Amino acid sequence: MPVLRLLRLMFLLVIVMAEPARADDAALRSMLNGLADADGFAAIEKIVGELAATGDPKTERALDALSSGDLYMRKADKTVFIGKRKSGGYLLSDPLTGEAAGEVKRTEVEKIKVNNTLRRAVRDAIGGLTLASPDPAVRLNAAETIFKSGDPQAIPALDAAIGRETDAAVKERLTEARASATLKSDAPVAEKTAALEVIAGRGDRDSLSLLKSYEAGAQGELKEGSAAAIAKIEQRLALWAAGQNVWYGISLGSVLLLAAVGLAITFGVMGVINMAHGEMVMIGAYTTFVVQDLIRQYSPDLFDWSLPIALPLAFLVSAAVGLVIERGIIRFLYGRPLETLLATWGVSLVLQQAVRSIFGPTNREVGNPSWMSGAFQLGELTITWNRLWIVVFALIVFALLLYALNRTSLGLQMRAVTQNRRMAASMGIRTPWVDAMTFALGSGIAGVAGVALSQIDNVSPNLGQGYIIDSFMVVVFGGVGNLWGTLVGAFTLGVLNKFLEPYAGAVLGKIAVLILIILFIQKRPRGLFALRGRAVEA
Repeated sequence: MPVLRLLRLMFLLVIVMAEPARADDAALRSMLNGLADADGFAAIEKIVGELAATGDPKTERALDALSSGDLYMRKADKTVFIGKRKSGGYLLSDPLTGEAAGEVKRTEVEKIKVNNTLRRAVRDAIGGLTLASPDPAVRLNAAETIFKSGDPQAIPALDAAIGRETDAAVKERLTEARASATLKSDAPVAEKTAALEVIAGRGDRDSLSLLKSYEAGAQGELKEGSAAAIAKIEQRLALWAAGQNVWYGISLGSVLLLAAVGLAITFGVMGVINMAHGEMVMIGAYTTFVVQDLIRQYSPDLFDWSLPIALPLAFLVSAAVGLVIERGIIRFLYGRPLETLLATWGVSLVLQQAVRSIFGPTNREVGNPSWMSGAFQLGELTITWNRLWIVVFALIVFALLLYALNRTSLGLQMRAVTQNRRMAASMGIRTPWVDAMTFALGSGIAGVAGVALSQIDNVSPNLGQGYIIDSFMVVVFGGVGNLWGTLVGAFTLGVLNKFLEPYAGAVLGKIAVLILIILFIQKRPRGLFALRGRAVEA
Protein backbone atom coordinates (compact mmCIF):
# COMPACT_ATOMS: atom_id res chain seq x y z
CA MET A 1 0.00 0.00 0.00
CA PRO A 2 2.77 2.58 0.78
CA VAL A 3 4.33 1.76 -2.63
CA LEU A 4 1.01 2.30 -4.44
CA ARG A 5 0.41 5.55 -2.55
CA LEU A 6 3.89 6.75 -3.54
CA LEU A 7 3.23 5.85 -7.18
CA ARG A 8 -0.04 7.73 -7.10
CA LEU A 9 1.60 10.88 -5.72
CA MET A 10 4.42 10.62 -8.24
CA PHE A 11 2.18 10.51 -11.30
CA LEU A 12 0.02 13.27 -9.82
CA LEU A 13 3.11 15.46 -9.59
CA VAL A 14 3.86 14.67 -13.22
CA ILE A 15 0.33 15.83 -14.09
CA VAL A 16 0.46 19.19 -12.42
CA MET A 17 4.10 20.31 -12.53
CA ALA A 18 4.23 20.71 -16.30
CA GLU A 19 2.04 22.73 -18.61
CA PRO A 20 -0.41 20.17 -19.96
CA ALA A 21 0.44 19.07 -23.46
CA ARG A 22 -2.72 18.39 -25.41
CA ALA A 23 -2.90 15.14 -27.29
CA ASP A 24 -5.06 14.66 -30.34
CA ASP A 25 -8.02 12.31 -30.24
CA ALA A 26 -6.06 9.50 -31.89
CA ALA A 27 -3.40 9.59 -29.18
CA LEU A 28 -6.02 9.70 -26.46
CA ARG A 29 -7.85 6.70 -27.95
CA SER A 30 -4.56 4.82 -28.15
CA MET A 31 -3.96 5.45 -24.43
CA LEU A 32 -7.50 4.36 -23.59
CA ASN A 33 -7.25 1.22 -25.66
CA GLY A 34 -4.06 0.43 -23.80
CA LEU A 35 -6.30 -0.37 -20.80
CA ALA A 36 -7.40 -3.49 -22.66
CA ASP A 37 -3.87 -4.94 -22.48
CA ALA A 38 -2.97 -3.55 -19.05
CA ASP A 39 -1.59 -6.27 -16.77
CA GLY A 40 -2.91 -5.52 -13.30
CA PHE A 41 -4.05 -2.47 -11.39
CA ALA A 42 -0.60 -0.85 -11.35
CA ALA A 43 -0.50 -0.81 -15.15
CA ILE A 44 -3.99 0.67 -15.30
CA GLU A 45 -2.96 3.35 -12.78
CA LYS A 46 0.00 4.27 -14.97
CA ILE A 47 -2.28 4.75 -17.98
CA VAL A 48 -4.63 6.85 -15.86
CA GLY A 49 -1.70 9.11 -15.04
CA GLU A 50 -0.77 9.43 -18.70
CA LEU A 51 -4.35 10.36 -19.63
CA ALA A 52 -4.56 13.02 -16.94
CA ALA A 53 -1.11 14.36 -17.87
CA THR A 54 -2.47 15.37 -21.29
CA GLY A 55 -4.62 18.00 -19.55
CA ASP A 56 -7.38 17.36 -22.07
CA PRO A 57 -10.85 17.75 -20.48
CA LYS A 58 -12.25 15.07 -22.79
CA THR A 59 -10.46 12.41 -20.74
CA GLU A 60 -12.59 13.22 -17.69
CA ARG A 61 -15.57 11.32 -19.15
CA ALA A 62 -13.49 8.16 -19.53
CA LEU A 63 -11.91 8.47 -16.09
CA ASP A 64 -15.32 8.94 -14.47
CA ALA A 65 -16.58 5.81 -16.25
CA LEU A 66 -13.52 3.84 -15.11
CA SER A 67 -14.06 4.90 -11.50
CA SER A 68 -17.74 3.89 -11.59
CA GLY A 69 -17.02 0.55 -13.29
CA ASP A 70 -18.62 1.44 -16.62
CA LEU A 71 -15.57 1.05 -18.85
CA TYR A 72 -15.49 -2.06 -21.10
CA MET A 73 -13.18 -3.60 -23.69
CA ARG A 74 -14.76 -4.98 -26.86
CA LYS A 75 -13.17 -8.36 -27.40
CA ALA A 76 -13.37 -8.32 -31.19
CA ASP A 77 -10.94 -5.41 -31.64
CA LYS A 78 -9.82 -4.63 -28.07
CA THR A 79 -11.35 -1.15 -28.24
CA VAL A 80 -12.44 0.54 -25.00
CA PHE A 81 -15.99 1.97 -24.66
CA ILE A 82 -18.32 3.22 -21.97
CA GLY A 83 -21.02 0.60 -21.48
CA LYS A 84 -24.50 0.96 -19.99
CA ARG A 85 -26.27 -2.24 -19.10
CA LYS A 86 -29.35 -3.19 -21.10
CA SER A 87 -31.36 -6.38 -21.07
CA GLY A 88 -29.20 -9.03 -22.75
CA GLY A 89 -26.23 -6.73 -23.38
CA TYR A 90 -24.71 -3.26 -23.26
CA LEU A 91 -25.20 0.07 -25.02
CA LEU A 92 -21.75 1.34 -25.97
CA SER A 93 -20.70 4.98 -26.29
CA ASP A 94 -17.46 6.72 -27.21
CA PRO A 95 -15.39 7.42 -24.04
CA LEU A 96 -14.21 10.80 -25.40
CA THR A 97 -17.26 12.25 -27.16
CA GLY A 98 -20.11 10.26 -25.62
CA GLU A 99 -21.51 9.41 -29.06
CA ALA A 100 -23.45 6.15 -29.36
CA ALA A 101 -21.38 3.21 -30.64
CA GLY A 102 -23.97 0.49 -30.96
CA GLU A 103 -25.19 -2.41 -28.85
CA VAL A 104 -23.35 -5.65 -28.00
CA LYS A 105 -24.07 -8.85 -26.12
CA ARG A 106 -22.62 -9.44 -22.70
CA THR A 107 -20.27 -12.09 -24.01
CA GLU A 108 -18.76 -9.65 -26.52
CA VAL A 109 -17.26 -7.30 -23.95
CA GLU A 110 -15.07 -7.53 -20.88
CA LYS A 111 -15.21 -5.12 -17.96
CA ILE A 112 -12.06 -3.22 -16.99
CA LYS A 113 -11.88 -3.90 -13.29
CA VAL A 114 -10.97 -1.36 -10.60
CA ASN A 115 -10.34 -1.49 -6.87
CA ASN A 116 -10.49 1.15 -4.14
CA THR A 117 -6.84 2.12 -4.56
CA LEU A 118 -7.35 2.68 -8.27
CA ARG A 119 -10.53 4.67 -7.62
CA ARG A 120 -8.57 7.00 -5.35
CA ALA A 121 -5.96 7.34 -8.08
CA VAL A 122 -8.66 8.22 -10.60
CA ARG A 123 -10.13 10.78 -8.21
CA ASP A 124 -6.72 12.41 -7.75
CA ALA A 125 -6.16 12.36 -11.49
CA ILE A 126 -9.47 14.09 -12.16
CA GLY A 127 -8.65 16.65 -9.49
CA GLY A 128 -5.28 17.34 -11.12
CA LEU A 129 -6.98 17.48 -14.52
CA THR A 130 -9.42 20.17 -13.42
CA LEU A 131 -6.66 22.15 -11.73
CA ALA A 132 -4.77 22.06 -15.04
CA SER A 133 -7.81 23.00 -17.12
CA PRO A 134 -7.35 25.91 -19.57
CA ASP A 135 -10.69 27.32 -18.39
CA PRO A 136 -10.24 29.63 -15.34
CA ALA A 137 -13.81 28.92 -14.23
CA VAL A 138 -13.06 25.17 -14.06
CA ARG A 139 -9.87 25.80 -12.07
CA LEU A 140 -11.74 28.14 -9.73
CA ASN A 141 -14.47 25.57 -9.15
CA ALA A 142 -11.85 22.88 -8.46
CA ALA A 143 -10.15 25.13 -5.91
CA GLU A 144 -13.48 25.79 -4.15
CA THR A 145 -14.22 22.07 -4.02
CA ILE A 146 -10.83 21.31 -2.46
CA PHE A 147 -11.28 24.18 0.01
CA LYS A 148 -14.52 22.68 1.29
CA SER A 149 -13.20 19.11 1.41
CA GLY A 150 -9.75 20.01 2.78
CA ASP A 151 -8.18 16.86 1.29
CA PRO A 152 -4.48 16.73 2.33
CA GLN A 153 -3.67 14.48 -0.66
CA ALA A 154 -4.40 17.43 -2.96
CA ILE A 155 -1.51 19.52 -1.55
CA PRO A 156 1.11 18.46 -4.16
CA ALA A 157 -1.32 19.21 -6.99
CA LEU A 158 -2.21 22.56 -5.44
CA ASP A 159 1.46 23.54 -5.01
CA ALA A 160 2.14 22.88 -8.68
CA ALA A 161 -1.08 24.64 -9.77
CA ILE A 162 -0.24 27.70 -7.66
CA GLY A 163 3.23 27.84 -9.19
CA ARG A 164 1.95 28.06 -12.76
CA GLU A 165 -1.28 30.01 -12.21
CA THR A 166 -1.44 33.41 -13.95
CA ASP A 167 -4.99 34.44 -12.98
CA ALA A 168 -4.80 36.39 -9.70
CA ALA A 169 -8.32 35.47 -8.54
CA VAL A 170 -7.80 31.76 -9.22
CA LYS A 171 -4.38 31.82 -7.58
CA GLU A 172 -5.89 33.34 -4.44
CA ARG A 173 -8.53 30.59 -4.28
CA LEU A 174 -5.87 27.92 -4.85
CA THR A 175 -3.84 29.34 -1.96
CA GLU A 176 -6.91 29.23 0.29
CA ALA A 177 -7.63 25.65 -0.78
CA ARG A 178 -4.07 24.69 0.13
CA ALA A 179 -4.48 26.31 3.55
CA SER A 180 -7.66 24.29 4.13
CA ALA A 181 -5.89 21.06 3.15
CA THR A 182 -2.91 21.98 5.36
CA LEU A 183 -5.12 22.15 8.47
CA LYS A 184 -6.13 18.51 7.99
CA SER A 185 -2.61 17.33 7.18
CA ASP A 186 0.29 16.43 9.48
CA ALA A 187 2.13 19.67 8.62
CA PRO A 188 4.15 21.50 11.32
CA VAL A 189 2.43 23.89 13.72
CA ALA A 190 4.04 26.94 12.08
CA GLU A 191 2.64 25.96 8.68
CA LYS A 192 -0.84 25.39 10.14
CA THR A 193 -0.68 28.76 11.90
CA ALA A 194 0.07 30.42 8.56
CA ALA A 195 -2.84 28.50 7.04
CA LEU A 196 -5.17 29.87 9.74
CA GLU A 197 -4.16 33.41 8.77
CA VAL A 198 -4.88 32.70 5.10
CA ILE A 199 -8.34 31.32 5.88
CA ALA A 200 -9.08 34.21 8.25
CA GLY A 201 -8.15 36.59 5.43
CA ARG A 202 -10.76 34.96 3.20
CA GLY A 203 -13.34 35.81 5.85
CA ASP A 204 -16.55 34.29 4.43
CA ARG A 205 -19.09 31.90 5.94
CA ASP A 206 -17.38 28.83 4.47
CA SER A 207 -14.19 29.89 6.24
CA LEU A 208 -16.06 30.38 9.52
CA SER A 209 -17.65 26.94 9.27
CA LEU A 210 -14.30 25.35 8.45
CA LEU A 211 -12.51 27.02 11.37
CA LYS A 212 -15.22 26.21 13.89
CA SER A 213 -15.02 22.56 12.88
CA TYR A 214 -11.22 22.64 13.18
CA GLU A 215 -11.24 24.47 16.54
CA ALA A 216 -13.25 21.68 18.16
CA GLY A 217 -10.32 19.27 17.78
CA ALA A 218 -7.39 21.70 17.96
CA GLN A 219 -5.11 22.06 20.95
CA GLY A 220 -2.70 24.56 22.43
CA GLU A 221 -1.37 27.23 20.11
CA LEU A 222 -3.50 26.09 17.19
CA LYS A 223 -6.70 26.28 19.25
CA GLU A 224 -5.87 29.85 20.26
CA GLY A 225 -5.01 30.74 16.68
CA SER A 226 -8.23 29.28 15.34
CA ALA A 227 -10.25 31.14 18.00
CA ALA A 228 -8.56 34.42 17.01
CA ALA A 229 -9.25 33.70 13.34
CA ILE A 230 -12.91 32.94 14.11
CA ALA A 231 -13.25 36.23 16.01
CA LYS A 232 -11.72 38.12 13.09
CA ILE A 233 -14.10 36.51 10.58
CA GLU A 234 -17.14 37.10 12.80
CA GLN A 235 -16.22 40.78 13.10
CA ARG A 236 -15.88 41.05 9.33
CA LEU A 237 -19.17 39.24 8.74
CA ALA A 238 -20.89 41.57 11.22
CA LEU A 239 -19.81 44.54 9.10
CA TRP A 240 -21.06 42.82 5.95
CA ALA A 241 -24.34 42.04 7.74
CA ALA A 242 -24.73 45.74 8.55
CA GLY A 243 -24.05 46.52 4.90
CA GLN A 244 -26.67 43.94 3.88
CA ASN A 245 -29.21 45.63 6.18
CA VAL A 246 -28.39 48.99 4.62
CA TRP A 247 -29.02 47.50 1.16
CA TYR A 248 -32.30 45.96 2.32
CA GLY A 249 -33.23 49.37 3.76
CA ILE A 250 -32.40 51.13 0.48
CA SER A 251 -34.45 48.52 -1.37
CA LEU A 252 -37.42 49.02 0.94
CA GLY A 253 -36.93 52.79 0.77
CA SER A 254 -37.14 52.73 -3.03
CA VAL A 255 -40.47 50.88 -2.78
CA LEU A 256 -41.75 53.40 -0.23
CA LEU A 257 -40.56 56.26 -2.44
CA LEU A 258 -42.50 54.94 -5.43
CA ALA A 259 -45.61 54.41 -3.32
CA ALA A 260 -45.39 57.76 -1.49
CA VAL A 261 -44.18 60.25 -4.09
CA GLY A 262 -47.58 60.45 -5.82
CA LEU A 263 -49.27 60.87 -2.45
CA ALA A 264 -46.85 63.67 -1.58
CA ILE A 265 -48.02 65.62 -4.63
CA THR A 266 -51.73 65.02 -3.99
CA PHE A 267 -51.53 65.74 -0.28
CA GLY A 268 -49.21 68.72 -0.70
CA VAL A 269 -51.09 70.57 -3.43
CA MET A 270 -54.69 69.62 -2.64
CA GLY A 271 -54.62 68.80 1.07
CA VAL A 272 -56.61 65.63 0.29
CA ILE A 273 -56.11 62.56 2.50
CA ASN A 274 -56.54 59.98 -0.24
CA MET A 275 -57.16 56.58 1.34
CA ALA A 276 -57.62 55.09 -2.17
CA HIS A 277 -53.99 55.82 -3.11
CA GLY A 278 -53.04 52.20 -2.38
CA GLU A 279 -55.66 51.04 -4.86
CA MET A 280 -53.99 53.13 -7.59
CA VAL A 281 -50.87 51.06 -6.87
CA MET A 282 -52.99 47.90 -7.12
CA ILE A 283 -54.44 49.00 -10.48
CA GLY A 284 -50.92 49.48 -11.85
CA ALA A 285 -49.95 45.98 -10.71
CA TYR A 286 -53.02 44.42 -12.34
CA THR A 287 -52.33 46.36 -15.54
CA THR A 288 -48.92 44.67 -15.58
CA PHE A 289 -50.60 41.29 -15.11
CA VAL A 290 -52.97 41.91 -18.03
CA VAL A 291 -50.12 43.03 -20.30
CA GLN A 292 -48.05 39.94 -19.46
CA ASP A 293 -51.05 37.66 -19.91
CA LEU A 294 -51.72 39.06 -23.39
CA ILE A 295 -48.05 38.80 -24.32
CA ARG A 296 -47.92 35.17 -23.15
CA GLN A 297 -50.93 34.35 -25.33
CA TYR A 298 -50.12 36.25 -28.50
CA SER A 299 -46.42 37.13 -28.57
CA PRO A 300 -44.25 35.20 -26.07
CA ASP A 301 -41.07 36.54 -27.67
CA LEU A 302 -41.90 40.00 -26.29
CA PHE A 303 -42.04 38.85 -22.67
CA ASP A 304 -38.78 40.60 -21.75
CA TRP A 305 -40.39 43.84 -22.97
CA SER A 306 -43.54 43.35 -20.88
CA LEU A 307 -42.55 45.86 -18.18
CA PRO A 308 -41.54 48.68 -20.56
CA ILE A 309 -44.87 48.12 -22.33
CA ALA A 310 -46.81 48.02 -19.03
CA LEU A 311 -45.28 51.22 -17.59
CA PRO A 312 -47.05 53.82 -19.77
CA LEU A 313 -50.27 51.80 -19.77
CA ALA A 314 -50.27 51.54 -15.95
CA PHE A 315 -49.68 55.29 -15.71
CA LEU A 316 -52.54 56.09 -18.08
CA VAL A 317 -55.04 53.65 -16.54
CA SER A 318 -54.33 54.75 -12.95
CA ALA A 319 -54.30 58.42 -13.94
CA ALA A 320 -57.67 58.01 -15.71
CA VAL A 321 -59.20 56.33 -12.63
CA GLY A 322 -57.76 59.09 -10.43
CA LEU A 323 -59.20 61.79 -12.70
CA VAL A 324 -62.66 60.19 -12.55
CA ILE A 325 -62.46 60.03 -8.72
CA GLU A 326 -61.40 63.68 -8.47
CA ARG A 327 -64.02 64.97 -10.90
CA GLY A 328 -66.78 62.74 -9.56
CA ILE A 329 -66.21 62.91 -5.78
CA ILE A 330 -63.19 64.80 -4.47
CA ARG A 331 -63.98 68.21 -6.02
CA PHE A 332 -67.19 68.44 -4.00
CA LEU A 333 -65.36 67.84 -0.70
CA TYR A 334 -62.48 70.35 -0.72
CA GLY A 335 -62.08 71.97 2.67
CA ARG A 336 -63.64 68.98 4.45
CA PRO A 337 -60.70 66.63 5.12
CA LEU A 338 -62.57 64.13 7.30
CA GLU A 339 -65.32 63.68 4.72
CA THR A 340 -62.65 63.32 2.03
CA LEU A 341 -60.95 60.62 4.09
CA LEU A 342 -64.19 58.67 4.50
CA ALA A 343 -65.14 59.09 0.84
CA THR A 344 -61.77 57.87 -0.48
CA TRP A 345 -61.82 54.98 1.99
CA GLY A 346 -65.19 53.98 0.53
CA VAL A 347 -63.73 54.31 -2.98
CA SER A 348 -60.86 52.01 -1.99
CA LEU A 349 -63.33 49.33 -0.88
CA VAL A 350 -65.28 49.66 -4.14
CA LEU A 351 -62.08 49.34 -6.21
CA GLN A 352 -60.93 46.30 -4.25
CA GLN A 353 -64.27 44.57 -4.75
CA ALA A 354 -64.29 45.47 -8.45
CA VAL A 355 -60.88 43.84 -8.88
CA ARG A 356 -62.06 40.75 -6.97
CA SER A 357 -65.07 40.48 -9.29
CA ILE A 358 -62.96 40.82 -12.44
CA PHE A 359 -59.78 38.91 -11.56
CA GLY A 360 -60.83 36.83 -8.57
CA PRO A 361 -59.65 37.02 -4.94
CA THR A 362 -56.51 34.90 -5.38
CA ASN A 363 -53.00 36.14 -6.13
CA ARG A 364 -52.08 36.58 -9.76
CA GLU A 365 -48.72 35.61 -11.21
CA VAL A 366 -46.55 38.34 -12.66
CA GLY A 367 -43.24 37.01 -13.97
CA ASN A 368 -39.79 38.56 -13.90
CA PRO A 369 -38.17 39.31 -17.25
CA SER A 370 -34.79 37.63 -17.72
CA TRP A 371 -32.95 40.88 -17.02
CA MET A 372 -34.64 41.15 -13.60
CA SER A 373 -34.09 37.53 -12.58
CA GLY A 374 -31.34 36.08 -10.41
CA ALA A 375 -28.83 37.69 -8.09
CA PHE A 376 -25.13 38.43 -7.80
CA GLN A 377 -22.60 38.64 -4.98
CA LEU A 378 -20.72 41.78 -4.00
CA GLY A 379 -18.37 40.56 -1.31
CA GLU A 380 -20.74 39.04 1.24
CA LEU A 381 -23.68 41.10 -0.05
CA THR A 382 -26.40 39.31 -2.00
CA ILE A 383 -28.08 41.70 -4.44
CA THR A 384 -31.05 40.56 -6.50
CA TRP A 385 -31.46 42.09 -9.94
CA ASN A 386 -35.16 42.90 -9.46
CA ARG A 387 -34.46 44.93 -6.31
CA LEU A 388 -31.53 46.70 -7.94
CA TRP A 389 -33.61 47.67 -10.97
CA ILE A 390 -36.42 48.92 -8.71
CA VAL A 391 -33.96 51.19 -6.87
CA VAL A 392 -32.72 52.56 -10.20
CA PHE A 393 -36.28 52.91 -11.49
CA ALA A 394 -37.44 54.76 -8.35
CA LEU A 395 -34.62 57.29 -8.71
CA ILE A 396 -35.43 57.78 -12.41
CA VAL A 397 -39.11 58.38 -11.61
CA PHE A 398 -38.13 60.84 -8.88
CA ALA A 399 -35.80 62.72 -11.26
CA LEU A 400 -38.48 62.93 -13.98
CA LEU A 401 -41.08 64.13 -11.50
CA LEU A 402 -38.67 66.74 -10.16
CA TYR A 403 -38.08 67.95 -13.71
CA ALA A 404 -41.83 68.08 -14.40
CA LEU A 405 -42.53 70.18 -11.30
CA ASN A 406 -39.67 72.61 -11.86
CA ARG A 407 -39.39 72.87 -15.64
CA THR A 408 -42.93 72.54 -17.05
CA SER A 409 -45.97 74.79 -17.16
CA LEU A 410 -48.09 72.37 -15.16
CA GLY A 411 -45.37 72.13 -12.52
CA LEU A 412 -45.20 75.92 -12.24
CA GLN A 413 -48.97 76.14 -11.80
CA MET A 414 -48.97 73.36 -9.23
CA ARG A 415 -46.31 75.15 -7.17
CA ALA A 416 -48.23 78.42 -7.45
CA VAL A 417 -51.45 76.79 -6.20
CA THR A 418 -49.55 75.07 -3.39
CA GLN A 419 -48.11 78.36 -2.12
CA ASN A 420 -51.16 80.59 -2.50
CA ARG A 421 -54.35 79.27 -4.12
CA ARG A 422 -56.23 82.63 -4.13
CA MET A 423 -53.34 84.55 -5.65
CA ALA A 424 -52.87 81.84 -8.30
CA ALA A 425 -56.56 82.00 -9.20
CA SER A 426 -56.46 85.80 -9.44
CA MET A 427 -53.50 85.45 -11.87
CA GLY A 428 -55.66 83.39 -14.23
CA ILE A 429 -54.60 79.87 -13.20
CA ARG A 430 -57.55 77.47 -13.35
CA THR A 431 -57.15 75.95 -9.93
CA PRO A 432 -59.86 73.27 -10.43
CA TRP A 433 -58.02 72.10 -13.54
CA VAL A 434 -54.71 72.07 -11.65
CA ASP A 435 -56.35 70.05 -8.88
CA ALA A 436 -57.66 67.50 -11.38
CA MET A 437 -54.31 67.18 -13.20
CA THR A 438 -52.46 66.95 -9.88
CA PHE A 439 -54.69 64.15 -8.63
CA ALA A 440 -54.35 62.35 -11.99
CA LEU A 441 -50.55 62.75 -11.91
CA GLY A 442 -50.31 61.42 -8.35
CA SER A 443 -52.54 58.48 -9.22
CA GLY A 444 -50.56 57.75 -12.39
CA ILE A 445 -47.28 57.64 -10.47
CA ALA A 446 -48.92 55.26 -7.99
CA GLY A 447 -49.81 53.02 -10.97
CA VAL A 448 -46.17 53.08 -12.07
CA ALA A 449 -45.23 52.04 -8.53
CA GLY A 450 -47.60 49.09 -8.94
CA VAL A 451 -45.59 47.91 -11.96
CA ALA A 452 -42.46 47.79 -9.82
CA LEU A 453 -44.20 46.21 -6.83
CA SER A 454 -45.60 43.44 -9.03
CA GLN A 455 -42.02 42.14 -9.34
CA ILE A 456 -41.47 41.69 -5.59
CA ASP A 457 -44.91 41.30 -4.01
CA ASN A 458 -48.12 39.32 -4.51
CA VAL A 459 -50.51 40.90 -7.01
CA SER A 460 -53.81 40.73 -5.15
CA PRO A 461 -56.74 43.06 -4.35
CA ASN A 462 -55.05 43.88 -1.02
CA LEU A 463 -51.70 44.88 -2.54
CA GLY A 464 -52.06 48.60 -1.89
CA GLN A 465 -53.23 48.22 1.72
CA GLY A 466 -49.74 47.17 2.79
CA TYR A 467 -48.21 50.47 1.66
CA ILE A 468 -50.79 53.20 2.33
CA ILE A 469 -49.90 53.73 6.01
CA ASP A 470 -46.17 53.62 5.30
CA SER A 471 -46.69 56.13 2.48
CA PHE A 472 -48.44 58.57 4.78
CA MET A 473 -45.65 58.18 7.35
CA VAL A 474 -43.05 58.97 4.68
CA VAL A 475 -44.92 62.06 3.51
CA VAL A 476 -45.49 63.44 7.01
CA PHE A 477 -41.94 62.66 8.14
CA GLY A 478 -40.31 64.20 5.06
CA GLY A 479 -42.52 67.27 4.92
CA VAL A 480 -45.91 67.53 3.24
CA GLY A 481 -45.61 68.34 -0.46
CA ASN A 482 -41.80 68.37 -0.53
CA LEU A 483 -40.32 65.84 -2.95
CA TRP A 484 -36.83 65.96 -1.46
CA GLY A 485 -38.37 65.35 1.94
CA THR A 486 -40.20 62.34 0.51
CA LEU A 487 -36.93 60.96 -0.90
CA VAL A 488 -35.01 61.38 2.36
CA GLY A 489 -37.95 60.16 4.45
CA ALA A 490 -38.45 57.02 2.34
CA PHE A 491 -34.84 55.87 2.51
CA THR A 492 -34.47 56.86 6.17
CA LEU A 493 -37.54 54.90 7.24
CA GLY A 494 -36.54 51.98 5.01
CA VAL A 495 -33.08 51.64 6.55
CA LEU A 496 -34.43 52.21 10.07
CA ASN A 497 -37.04 49.48 9.59
CA LYS A 498 -34.45 46.94 8.47
CA PHE A 499 -32.15 47.67 11.41
CA LEU A 500 -34.99 47.36 13.93
CA GLU A 501 -36.53 44.16 12.51
CA PRO A 502 -33.77 41.74 13.68
CA TYR A 503 -34.23 42.92 17.27
CA ALA A 504 -37.94 43.70 17.51
CA GLY A 505 -39.50 41.71 14.67
CA ALA A 506 -41.37 43.07 11.65
CA VAL A 507 -44.55 44.18 13.50
CA LEU A 508 -42.87 45.66 16.58
CA GLY A 509 -40.30 47.28 14.30
CA LYS A 510 -43.05 49.16 12.46
CA ILE A 511 -44.63 50.18 15.75
CA ALA A 512 -41.27 51.47 16.97
CA VAL A 513 -40.84 53.48 13.76
CA LEU A 514 -44.35 54.93 14.15
CA ILE A 515 -43.60 55.99 17.74
CA LEU A 516 -40.33 57.61 16.64
CA ILE A 517 -42.16 59.54 13.91
CA ILE A 518 -44.80 60.74 16.39
CA LEU A 519 -42.06 61.97 18.72
CA PHE A 520 -40.28 63.63 15.82
CA ILE A 521 -43.46 65.42 14.66
CA GLN A 522 -43.93 66.76 18.17
CA LYS A 523 -40.62 68.58 17.76
CA ARG A 524 -40.95 69.40 14.03
CA PRO A 525 -44.64 69.49 13.06
CA ARG A 526 -43.80 70.44 9.47
CA GLY A 527 -41.48 67.47 8.91
CA LEU A 528 -37.86 67.38 7.77
CA PHE A 529 -38.33 69.85 4.89
CA ALA A 530 -41.17 72.28 5.51
CA LEU A 531 -42.84 74.17 2.64
CA ARG A 532 -43.48 77.88 2.84
CA GLY A 533 -46.74 79.41 1.65
CA ARG A 534 -50.45 78.63 1.73
CA ALA A 535 -50.03 74.93 2.56
CA VAL A 536 -48.01 75.75 5.65
CA GLU A 537 -50.15 78.61 6.83
CA ALA A 538 -53.28 76.45 6.54
